[in-house]
Amino acid sequence: MHKNKLSNRDIALQSASTLFLTKGYQVTSMDDIVAHSSVSKTNIYYYFKSKEELLLVIVDRLISQYEQRIHHVLTQEDITTPDKLARLLDILTEEHEQRDYLGGCPFLTLYTQTAGESPAVAAKIQHFFERQFQAVELLLADGIARHEIKGDLPIRQTAALIISSIEGALFIAKASSRPTLFKDLTLALALLLK
Repeated sequence: MHKNKLSNRDIALQSASTLFLTKGYQVTSMDDIVAHSSVSKTNIYYYFKSKEELLLVIVDRLISQYEQRIHHVLTQEDITTPDKLARLLDILTEEHEQRDYLGGCPFLTLYTQTAGESPAVAAKIQHFFERQFQAVELLLADGIARHEIKGDLPIRQTAALIISSIEGALFIAKASSRPTLFKDLTLALALLLK
């Protein structure tokens, strides 16, 4: 029987990702990654020239994972616009319930820790959010055309409100003890769109 064994590269990536998002990029050393992953420093440096290169691969992976899942939901024809928005909210918030990211959202966590030091990371995360704004704008336009949501909604501004509300809720959920915050947000957005 053949087991799917992770490569040392993947183990190092998983460990670095966990440490960067829960402990912090700035305070995580390569020695911390070695200790957490049990992969030798030589082996890690074989795959990644620097901690920043490791971070760039992690950001690319996170973006790819989120975008694949978001694309899957948004391209389903048999789901209404309000249901697609609810599923989008689920995708963007489910990690929060499973992980203890410093800033609530993995992108917010990494952006705030590295934007001044890594323009490449900042640009990737900014581009990710721009694509999310565009996807929600298209979804809203489609919902209006299908008469599933209010026809007089300003699309650009409503998309900005939705994305900002989700990101804000991720941070507030981290900083407070409001267990119904995401459910409340879903209901409020649904009422806004009716």
